[in-house]
Amino acid sequence: MNIALRLSNHPLIATLRNLQGNAKSCVLTEPLWGIPYHLYAPYMSIYMLTLGLKDRQIGSLMSIGLALQIVGALLGGAITDKLGRKRTTLIFDLLSWSIPCVLWAVAQDFNYFLAAAIFNSLWRVTSNSWVCLMVEDTPHNQLVHIYTWVYIAGLLSAFVSPITGMLINAYSLVPTVRGLFVLAFILMTAKFFILNRYVSETQRGQIRMDETRQQSFLSILHEYWGVFKQFLRTPRTLTTLGIMVVMSICMMINGTFWGILVTEKLRIPTQYIALYTFARSALMLVFFFVVMPRIGGLHFKKPMLVGFGGFVLSQLLLVSMPEKSYAILLMATLLEACSWALVNPFIDSMFIVTVDPLERARIMAIVYVVIIALTSPFGWIAGRLSEFNRSLPFVLNLGLFVIGGGLVVLAARIPAQPAQVIQNE
Repeated sequence: MNIALRLSNHPLIATLRNLQGNAKSCVLTEPLWGIPYHLYAPYMSIYMLTLGLKDRQIGSLMSIGLALQIVGALLGGAITDKLGRKRTTLIFDLLSWSIPCVLWAVAQDFNYFLAAAIFNSLWRVTSNSWVCLMVEDTPHNQLVHIYTWVYIAGLLSAFVSPITGMLINAYSLVPTVRGLFVLAFILMTAKFFILNRYVSETQRGQIRMDETRQQSFLSILHEYWGVFKQFLRTPRTLTTLGIMVVMSICMMINGTFWGILVTEKLRIPTQYIALYTFARSALMLVFFFVVMPRIGGLHFKKPMLVGFGGFVLSQLLLVSMPEKSYAILLMATLLEACSWALVNPFIDSMFIVTVDPLERARIMAIVYVVIIALTSPFGWIAGRLSEFNRSLPFVLNLGLFVIGGGLVVLAARIPAQPAQVIQNE
């Protein structure tokens, strides 16, 4: 009884219980996207290698995808304002996730992955509209816990990820991963239609639809220059952008080359990757429920510096461990898991609360364009580094995480200029 009472009073449980409107629908449907994504993501690069792609081709696909995402991110704000948050989310979710899952499931060579990358790059449009849909009518003091629940939605895959390892052991990698893509298509497509059924257009979204009804896309895009100048006058947002760029590059490198490092250099059998994925996700779930409620109200500086310190240690372990170091790899994986759980919710909430709510869609579009433009060359760079030495992409990560820690210190010294605007939203 006491345990049940304590759980009911847990900040995360209380936030989930008290969620209303769009935020509730976005959070509750997110597992239908997060679970299948986190099931196939650890195997994507190994899947490509098995089908005959080279490291440089995999790195090039990442860079091509990111370059195409610039277009999606640039147009995302205008599309979101013109079509509305709700309609944009449905259309571009189907284009950017449902279609690529089918292409990945039947892929035979580089051309299939290239076609999938073209469609998948459109997720930058829906990332803009979905975030607006979730946060615009939501109290800002709930944002850290809401973003924590979004991350938890993906981590629920931990409870079924060991089954993936068993299937790979029984049926081999390619048939198993093809099945994961079919499952992802079914669950993600269901999520998109269910979400569309239960959300409504936000107040700000309706205003922007009315304001842009008679405008062309070109005229809306032309207004970006004024919004960009406003963005440049917000030092806290610029510094937060720098942290987001660091995390974007490192997430891309980790997501693409971690599996290659583990299987090709460390000689860990492919079927064991699921166990590390399980351990990572399980620890992050514990971290979110036990640690984050205690620190969610803190100033971002100390938690994020601890997180970046953990990232540095995890990368040092990755690049220095000998072959078949199962225990050291587990330690590096768990360190990285705690660091992700510590840093990411704070970054998301920092960004949202420093953006002018009156221009949220267009400022987010500008931010995404800058992030992608600065991130995209690193897919090719990391691919070339990996061909030379599988550890080098993670040496690059190590340096970037140090830079990220420095930017956190800098951001903490800058007053949050848009705070007054947010209070008056």
